[in-house]
Amino acid sequence: MVQSVVVLGSTGSIGRSALAVLRENRERFRLLGLAAGSNMRLLTDQVTEFGPEAVAVKSRQDARELAQRFPRLKTLHGNEGLEEIASLPGADCVIAAVNGTDGLQAAFATVRLKRRLCLANKETLVVAGDLITHEAAARGAEIIPIDSEQSAIFQCLAPGSARHLRRVILTASGGPFFKERRRDFASITVQEALAHPTWSMGRKITIDSATLMNKALEVIEARHLFALRPQQIEVVIHPQSVVHSLVEFIDSSVLAQLGIPDMRLPILYSLSHPQRLPGSCHSLDLAALGRLEFFPVDHERFPSIRMAHDVLRQGKDAGAVFNAANEVAVEHFLAGRIPFPAIFTTVARMLEDWDFRPPAGLDDVLASVAKAREKTVEFIKKEVRR
Repeated sequence: MVQSVVVLGSTGSIGRSALAVLRENRERFRLLGLAAGSNMRLLTDQVTEFGPEAVAVKSRQDARELAQRFPRLKTLHGNEGLEEIASLPGADCVIAAVNGTDGLQAAFATVRLKRRLCLANKETLVVAGDLITHEAAARGAEIIPIDSEQSAIFQCLAPGSARHLRRVILTASGGPFFKERRRDFASITVQEALAHPTWSMGRKITIDSATLMNKALEVIEARHLFALRPQQIEVVIHPQSVVHSLVEFIDSSVLAQLGIPDMRLPILYSLSHPQRLPGSCHSLDLAALGRLEFFPVDHERFPSIRMAHDVLRQGKDAGAVFNAANEVAVEHFLAGRIPFPAIFTTVARMLEDWDFRPPAGLDDVLASVAKAREKTVEFIKKEVRR
Protein backbone atom coordinates (compact mmCIF):
# COMPACT_ATOMS: atom_id res chain seq x y z
CA MET A 1 0.00 0.00 0.00
CA VAL A 2 1.36 3.42 -0.99
CA GLN A 3 1.39 5.98 1.82
CA SER A 4 0.72 9.66 1.13
CA VAL A 5 3.23 11.98 2.79
CA VAL A 6 3.29 15.71 3.51
CA VAL A 7 6.68 17.37 4.09
CA LEU A 8 6.77 20.61 6.08
CA GLY A 9 10.08 22.41 5.64
CA SER A 10 11.00 20.75 2.36
CA THR A 11 13.89 23.08 1.43
CA GLY A 12 15.75 22.72 4.74
CA SER A 13 18.36 20.06 5.46
CA ILE A 14 15.86 17.61 7.00
CA GLY A 15 13.32 18.31 4.27
CA ARG A 16 15.85 17.62 1.54
CA SER A 17 16.82 14.36 3.22
CA ALA A 18 13.13 13.45 3.51
CA LEU A 19 12.61 13.98 -0.21
CA ALA A 20 15.68 11.85 -0.90
CA VAL A 21 14.03 9.05 1.08
CA LEU A 22 10.79 9.46 -0.88
CA ARG A 23 12.74 9.51 -4.14
CA GLU A 24 14.38 6.19 -3.27
CA ASN A 25 11.06 4.61 -2.24
CA ARG A 26 8.56 5.80 -4.82
CA GLU A 27 6.80 2.43 -4.79
CA ARG A 28 5.99 2.91 -1.07
CA PHE A 29 5.46 6.65 -0.62
CA ARG A 30 3.72 9.41 -2.59
CA LEU A 31 4.40 13.08 -1.93
CA LEU A 32 1.03 14.75 -1.41
CA GLY A 33 2.04 18.21 -0.20
CA LEU A 34 5.00 20.47 0.46
CA ALA A 35 5.62 23.49 2.66
CA ALA A 36 8.68 25.71 2.48
CA GLY A 37 9.89 29.18 3.39
CA SER A 38 11.34 31.43 0.72
CA ASN A 39 13.78 29.24 -1.25
CA MET A 40 11.63 29.39 -4.35
CA ARG A 41 14.26 28.06 -6.74
CA LEU A 42 14.66 24.78 -4.84
CA LEU A 43 10.94 24.54 -4.12
CA THR A 44 10.17 24.93 -7.83
CA ASP A 45 12.53 22.07 -8.62
CA GLN A 46 10.84 19.92 -5.96
CA VAL A 47 7.36 20.65 -7.32
CA THR A 48 8.52 19.84 -10.85
CA GLU A 49 10.06 16.53 -9.76
CA PHE A 50 7.42 15.22 -7.34
CA GLY A 51 4.19 16.82 -8.59
CA PRO A 52 2.43 17.38 -5.23
CA GLU A 53 -1.21 18.39 -5.06
CA ALA A 54 -0.59 21.44 -2.87
CA VAL A 55 2.22 23.70 -1.66
CA ALA A 56 2.42 26.28 1.13
CA VAL A 57 4.97 29.10 1.30
CA LYS A 58 5.50 32.03 3.66
CA SER A 59 4.48 34.97 1.46
CA ARG A 60 1.37 35.63 -0.57
CA GLN A 61 3.49 36.90 -3.47
CA ASP A 62 5.47 33.65 -3.68
CA ALA A 63 2.20 31.70 -3.63
CA ARG A 64 0.93 33.77 -6.57
CA GLU A 65 4.09 33.16 -8.56
CA LEU A 66 3.84 29.43 -7.93
CA ALA A 67 0.20 29.43 -9.03
CA GLN A 68 1.16 31.16 -12.28
CA ARG A 69 3.91 28.66 -13.01
CA PHE A 70 1.89 25.58 -11.94
CA PRO A 71 -1.79 26.34 -12.76
CA ARG A 72 -3.06 22.99 -11.41
CA LEU A 73 -1.17 23.30 -8.12
CA LYS A 74 -3.07 24.38 -5.01
CA THR A 75 -1.00 27.17 -3.50
CA LEU A 76 -1.26 28.42 0.07
CA HIS A 77 0.69 30.80 2.26
CA GLY A 78 1.38 31.76 5.87
CA ASN A 79 0.78 29.72 9.02
CA GLU A 80 -2.79 29.07 7.91
CA GLY A 81 -1.46 27.56 4.70
CA LEU A 82 0.97 25.43 6.68
CA GLU A 83 -1.87 24.08 8.80
CA GLU A 84 -4.00 23.42 5.70
CA ILE A 85 -1.16 21.51 4.05
CA ALA A 86 -0.86 19.28 7.12
CA SER A 87 -4.62 18.71 6.94
CA LEU A 88 -4.78 17.68 3.27
CA PRO A 89 -7.36 14.93 2.71
CA GLY A 90 -5.73 11.56 2.20
CA ALA A 91 -2.46 12.28 4.03
CA ASP A 92 -1.13 9.39 6.08
CA CYS A 93 2.07 10.91 7.48
CA VAL A 94 3.29 14.46 8.06
CA ILE A 95 7.03 15.09 8.32
CA ALA A 96 7.38 18.20 10.50
CA ALA A 97 10.75 19.83 9.81
CA VAL A 98 9.82 23.52 9.98
CA ASN A 99 12.25 25.62 12.02
CA GLY A 100 11.16 27.16 15.30
CA THR A 101 7.57 27.43 16.48
CA ASP A 102 6.08 28.22 13.06
CA GLY A 103 4.93 24.63 12.71
CA LEU A 104 3.03 24.35 16.01
CA GLN A 105 -0.47 24.69 14.56
CA ALA A 106 0.36 22.26 11.78
CA ALA A 107 1.64 19.69 14.28
CA PHE A 108 -1.55 20.01 16.33
CA ALA A 109 -3.67 19.68 13.19
CA THR A 110 -1.81 16.47 12.32
CA VAL A 111 -2.49 14.73 15.62
CA ARG A 112 -6.08 15.98 15.76
CA LEU A 113 -6.66 14.20 12.45
CA LYS A 114 -5.08 11.02 13.89
CA ARG A 115 -2.23 11.06 11.39
CA ARG A 116 1.32 9.96 12.03
CA LEU A 117 3.45 12.94 13.01
CA CYS A 118 7.06 12.27 12.00
CA LEU A 119 8.64 14.90 14.19
CA ALA A 120 11.98 16.54 13.39
CA ASN A 121 11.07 19.84 15.01
CA LYS A 122 12.29 19.90 18.63
CA GLU A 123 10.47 23.12 19.43
CA THR A 124 7.02 21.51 19.15
CA LEU A 125 7.53 19.40 22.26
CA VAL A 126 9.83 21.85 24.03
CA VAL A 127 7.26 24.65 24.08
CA ALA A 128 4.00 22.66 24.05
CA GLY A 129 4.91 19.10 25.04
CA ASP A 130 2.16 18.46 27.57
CA LEU A 131 -0.51 19.88 25.27
CA ILE A 132 0.41 17.97 22.13
CA THR A 133 1.12 14.63 23.82
CA HIS A 134 -2.23 14.86 25.61
CA GLU A 135 -3.94 15.63 22.29
CA ALA A 136 -2.16 12.75 20.55
CA ALA A 137 -3.16 10.32 23.30
CA ALA A 138 -6.76 11.51 23.22
CA ARG A 139 -6.97 11.12 19.43
CA GLY A 140 -4.91 7.94 19.15
CA ALA A 141 -2.31 9.63 16.95
CA GLU A 142 1.30 8.52 16.65
CA ILE A 143 4.29 10.79 17.22
CA ILE A 144 7.41 9.16 15.77
CA PRO A 145 10.67 11.07 16.36
CA ILE A 146 13.07 11.84 13.52
CA ASP A 147 15.88 13.41 15.56
CA SER A 148 18.59 10.74 15.51
CA GLU A 149 18.89 10.70 19.31
CA GLN A 150 15.16 10.39 19.97
CA SER A 151 14.78 7.87 17.15
CA ALA A 152 17.50 5.78 18.79
CA ILE A 153 15.64 5.72 22.11
CA PHE A 154 12.39 4.93 20.30
CA GLN A 155 14.04 2.02 18.51
CA CYS A 156 15.59 0.66 21.72
CA LEU A 157 12.33 0.71 23.66
CA ALA A 158 10.35 -2.34 22.60
CA PRO A 159 6.62 -2.22 23.37
CA GLY A 160 6.10 -2.59 27.13
CA SER A 161 9.77 -2.15 28.01
CA ALA A 162 9.44 1.44 29.26
CA ARG A 163 8.25 0.25 32.66
CA HIS A 164 11.63 -1.45 33.15
CA LEU A 165 13.61 1.65 32.15
CA ARG A 166 16.20 3.13 34.51
CA ARG A 167 17.55 5.97 32.37
CA VAL A 168 18.20 7.17 28.83
CA ILE A 169 21.54 8.58 27.70
CA LEU A 170 21.49 11.11 24.89
CA THR A 171 24.75 11.46 22.99
CA ALA A 172 26.09 14.82 21.86
CA SER A 173 28.79 15.39 19.28
CA GLY A 174 30.14 18.14 21.50
CA GLY A 175 30.40 20.60 18.64
CA PRO A 176 33.70 22.25 17.78
CA PHE A 177 34.69 23.47 21.25
CA PHE A 178 34.23 20.74 23.85
CA LYS A 179 37.92 19.77 23.79
CA GLU A 180 39.19 23.36 23.89
CA ARG A 181 39.24 23.64 27.67
CA ARG A 182 41.47 26.71 27.74
CA ARG A 183 39.64 28.54 24.98
CA ASP A 184 38.24 31.96 25.83
CA PHE A 185 34.65 31.60 24.69
CA ALA A 186 34.37 35.37 24.25
CA SER A 187 36.78 35.15 21.32
CA ILE A 188 34.76 32.56 19.37
CA THR A 189 33.72 33.80 15.94
CA VAL A 190 30.55 32.97 14.03
CA GLN A 191 32.59 31.10 11.41
CA GLU A 192 34.25 28.95 14.07
CA ALA A 193 30.94 28.13 15.73
CA LEU A 194 29.44 27.12 12.38
CA ALA A 195 32.27 24.65 11.65
CA HIS A 196 30.57 21.49 12.94
CA PRO A 197 32.91 18.48 12.92
CA THR A 198 30.31 15.81 12.06
CA TRP A 199 26.90 16.96 10.85
CA SER A 200 25.86 19.24 8.01
CA MET A 201 22.98 21.32 9.37
CA GLY A 202 21.36 24.73 9.21
CA ARG A 203 23.00 27.73 10.87
CA LYS A 204 20.77 27.92 13.94
CA ILE A 205 21.00 24.25 14.90
CA THR A 206 24.75 24.29 14.25
CA ILE A 207 25.16 27.07 16.82
CA ASP A 208 22.89 25.09 19.17
CA SER A 209 25.26 22.16 18.77
CA ALA A 210 28.25 24.37 19.65
CA THR A 211 26.51 25.55 22.86
CA LEU A 212 24.92 22.13 23.58
CA MET A 213 21.58 23.93 23.54
CA ASN A 214 20.39 21.41 20.96
CA LYS A 215 21.02 18.68 23.52
CA ALA A 216 19.23 20.70 26.19
CA LEU A 217 16.22 20.94 23.88
CA GLU A 218 16.42 17.17 23.34
CA VAL A 219 16.42 16.58 27.10
CA ILE A 220 13.11 18.42 27.30
CA GLU A 221 11.82 16.70 24.17
CA ALA A 222 12.71 13.24 25.51
CA ARG A 223 10.79 13.86 28.70
CA HIS A 224 7.61 14.42 26.67
CA LEU A 225 8.17 11.76 24.05
CA PHE A 226 8.82 8.95 26.51
CA ALA A 227 7.08 10.18 29.70
CA LEU A 228 10.36 10.29 31.61
CA ARG A 229 11.29 11.87 34.91
CA PRO A 230 14.00 14.56 34.59
CA GLN A 231 16.48 12.48 36.59
CA GLN A 232 16.14 9.65 34.06
CA ILE A 233 17.68 11.74 31.25
CA GLU A 234 21.45 12.09 30.95
CA VAL A 235 23.86 13.38 28.29
CA VAL A 236 27.36 12.27 27.29
CA ILE A 237 29.72 13.63 24.66
CA HIS A 238 30.34 11.21 21.79
CA PRO A 239 32.37 12.91 19.03
CA GLN A 240 31.97 10.17 16.41
CA SER A 241 28.16 10.54 16.33
CA VAL A 242 27.79 6.82 15.71
CA VAL A 243 26.01 5.80 18.93
CA HIS A 244 22.91 7.97 18.70
CA SER A 245 21.49 7.20 22.16
CA LEU A 246 21.43 4.48 24.79
CA VAL A 247 18.85 3.15 27.22
CA GLU A 248 19.58 1.39 30.51
CA PHE A 249 17.06 -0.92 32.16
CA ILE A 250 16.61 -1.72 35.84
CA ASP A 251 18.76 -4.86 35.54
CA SER A 252 21.65 -2.63 34.30
CA SER A 253 21.43 -3.95 30.74
CA VAL A 254 22.19 -1.21 28.20
CA LEU A 255 20.92 -1.09 24.62
CA ALA A 256 22.28 1.36 22.05
CA GLN A 257 21.32 2.24 18.50
CA LEU A 258 24.25 2.78 16.14
CA GLY A 259 24.47 4.02 12.57
CA ILE A 260 26.35 6.37 10.32
CA PRO A 261 25.46 10.06 10.83
CA ASP A 262 22.88 10.33 8.04
CA MET A 263 19.39 11.69 8.66
CA ARG A 264 17.91 9.48 5.97
CA LEU A 265 18.08 6.58 8.43
CA PRO A 266 15.72 7.95 11.11
CA ILE A 267 13.50 9.57 8.47
CA LEU A 268 12.95 6.26 6.69
CA TYR A 269 12.26 4.48 9.97
CA SER A 270 9.74 7.13 11.06
CA LEU A 271 7.79 6.48 7.87
CA SER A 272 8.08 2.67 7.79
CA HIS A 273 7.71 1.84 11.51
CA PRO A 274 7.04 -0.85 12.70
CA GLN A 275 8.52 -2.29 9.52
CA ARG A 276 12.01 -1.65 8.18
CA LEU A 277 12.73 -0.96 4.54
CA PRO A 278 16.01 -1.35 2.64
CA GLY A 279 17.93 1.91 2.55
CA SER A 280 20.73 3.34 0.43
CA CYS A 281 22.94 4.50 3.32
CA HIS A 282 26.33 2.92 3.82
CA SER A 283 26.66 0.17 6.39
CA LEU A 284 28.53 0.97 9.58
CA ASP A 285 32.10 -0.36 9.46
CA LEU A 286 33.16 -0.70 13.09
CA ALA A 287 36.60 -2.08 12.24
CA ALA A 288 37.34 0.93 10.07
CA LEU A 289 36.01 3.24 12.77
CA GLY A 290 38.46 1.77 15.26
CA ARG A 291 37.08 3.20 18.48
CA LEU A 292 34.11 4.91 20.08
CA GLU A 293 34.80 7.69 22.59
CA PHE A 294 32.62 9.09 25.36
CA PHE A 295 33.25 12.08 27.63
CA PRO A 296 31.31 13.77 30.43
CA VAL A 297 29.65 17.12 29.82
CA ASP A 298 31.52 20.09 31.29
CA HIS A 299 28.53 21.75 32.94
CA GLU A 300 30.50 24.82 33.99
CA ARG A 301 31.50 25.73 30.42
CA PHE A 302 28.28 24.40 28.89
CA PRO A 303 25.43 25.12 31.37
CA SER A 304 22.74 24.27 28.81
CA ILE A 305 21.93 20.80 30.15
CA ARG A 306 21.47 22.07 33.70
CA MET A 307 19.13 24.76 32.42
CA ALA A 308 17.07 22.12 30.63
CA HIS A 309 16.63 20.16 33.85
CA ASP A 310 15.63 23.39 35.60
CA VAL A 311 13.02 23.92 32.88
CA LEU A 312 11.63 20.42 33.43
CA ARG A 313 11.44 20.92 37.20
CA GLN A 314 9.69 24.27 36.71
CA GLY A 315 7.19 23.08 34.11
CA LYS A 316 4.37 25.45 33.11
CA ASP A 317 5.56 27.69 30.22
CA ALA A 318 9.27 27.38 31.06
CA GLY A 319 9.98 25.44 27.85
CA ALA A 320 8.47 28.21 25.74
CA VAL A 321 10.62 30.82 27.49
CA PHE A 322 13.78 28.74 27.25
CA ASN A 323 13.35 28.06 23.55
CA ALA A 324 12.38 31.64 22.63
CA ALA A 325 15.26 33.18 24.58
CA ASN A 326 17.73 30.84 22.94
CA GLU A 327 16.37 31.57 19.46
CA VAL A 328 16.77 35.32 19.95
CA ALA A 329 20.24 34.98 21.47
CA VAL A 330 21.43 32.81 18.57
CA GLU A 331 20.00 35.27 16.05
CA HIS A 332 21.97 38.08 17.69
CA PHE A 333 25.17 36.03 17.87
CA LEU A 334 24.91 35.11 14.18
CA ALA A 335 24.42 38.80 13.38
CA GLY A 336 27.58 39.67 15.31
CA ARG A 337 25.72 41.65 17.98
CA ILE A 338 26.62 39.56 21.06
CA PRO A 339 29.56 37.30 21.98
CA PHE A 340 29.23 33.52 22.20
CA PRO A 341 29.01 33.31 26.05
CA ALA A 342 26.12 35.78 26.05
CA ILE A 343 23.90 33.06 24.61
CA PHE A 344 24.11 31.25 27.97
CA THR A 345 23.78 34.34 30.16
CA THR A 346 20.84 35.68 28.17
CA VAL A 347 18.83 32.46 28.38
CA ALA A 348 19.63 32.06 32.09
CA ARG A 349 18.51 35.62 32.82
CA MET A 350 15.19 35.14 31.05
CA LEU A 351 14.48 32.01 33.10
CA GLU A 352 15.40 33.81 36.33
CA ASP A 353 13.10 36.77 35.69
CA TRP A 354 10.04 35.00 34.27
CA ASP A 355 6.69 34.64 36.07
CA PHE A 356 5.86 31.09 34.98
CA ARG A 357 2.27 30.15 34.24
CA PRO A 358 0.65 26.94 32.93
CA PRO A 359 -0.68 27.34 29.39
CA ALA A 360 -4.33 26.44 28.96
CA GLY A 361 -3.97 26.01 25.21
CA LEU A 362 -1.90 26.73 22.14
CA ASP A 363 -2.76 30.44 22.17
CA ASP A 364 -1.21 30.74 25.64
CA VAL A 365 1.93 28.98 24.43
CA LEU A 366 2.30 31.31 21.46
CA ALA A 367 1.70 34.32 23.70
CA SER A 368 4.49 33.19 26.04
CA VAL A 369 6.81 32.69 23.07
CA ALA A 370 6.08 36.17 21.71
CA LYS A 371 6.49 37.83 25.10
CA ALA A 372 9.73 35.95 25.82
CA ARG A 373 11.17 36.95 22.47
CA GLU A 374 10.29 40.59 23.13
CA LYS A 375 11.81 40.59 26.61
CA THR A 376 14.96 38.85 25.35
CA VAL A 377 15.50 41.49 22.67
CA GLU A 378 15.05 44.21 25.29
CA PHE A 379 17.54 42.55 27.63
CA ILE A 380 20.17 42.19 24.91
CA LYS A 381 19.82 45.83 23.87
CA LYS A 382 20.17 47.10 27.44
CA GLU A 383 22.50 44.63 29.13
CA VAL A 384 24.65 42.77 26.60
CA ARG A 385 27.61 44.28 24.82
CA ARG A 386 29.65 42.81 22.00
